[in-house]
Amino acid sequence: MGREVAECCVDGMVAELVSAFSTRFYVTNPEIAAGRIYAIGFQVGQKLSERYTIEHSQFTDHIEAIKFICQEFWFVLFKKQIDSLRTNLRGTFVLQDNNFQWLTFMPSNPTLEDMDASQHESSPTPDSKIAQTACLHLCFPCGIIQGALSNLGIRCAVSADISNLPACSFVLHIEA
Repeated sequence: MGREVAECCVDGMVAELVSAFSTRFYVTNPEIAAGRIYAIGFQVGQKLSERYTIEHSQFTDHIEAIKFICQEFWFVLFKKQIDSLRTNLRGTFVLQDNNFQWLTFMPSNPTLEDMDASQHESSPTPDSKIAQTACLHLCFPCGIIQGALSNLGIRCAVSADISNLPACSFVLHIEA
C-alpha cells in the first residue's frame, strides 16, 4: 500500500495551517490567507494526482476525470467516496460530501457560548464566525481538487458551499 499518514496528523496539519495563516500571518487580511491556503492545496493536489494516476489510463473527457476525483482520489484522501455528483452538462459539477471530515469539529448549531463575552453588538455573530472559519478550512480541499484536475489537464475554478455543517458541496466550473 505504500506510506500513509495517520488521519489525526492530517487533520491537525490542516487545522494548524488555517490557524497560522488566519490568526498569525494575515490577521488583518483574510482574503490573502485564503489565497495562500488555496495555493498550498493546489500544489498538494497536483502532486497527489500525479502519484495516484501513474498506473491509470489517460482520461478521455472531463466527466471521466471528475468521476476519478469523486471515487478513487477522494477515497485515497478520506477513505470514502463523494456522496453525490451532479452536473448541468454545461461545465458545472457539484460534488457533495455529507460529512466532510475536516468540518466535523465545527458546531452545526452555534450558540451564544460560541461568542466571546467581550464582543460588542457590531461584532460578527457566532454564525458568521463559524462560516468564516469553515470557509478558510475549505480553501485547502478546494485547492487540492483544482490542483488534481489541473494535473489531469482540466482547467477549472473550484469553490465550496456550506449550508448544513458538516456537509459541504464543492462546485467545479470547467473552463472551455
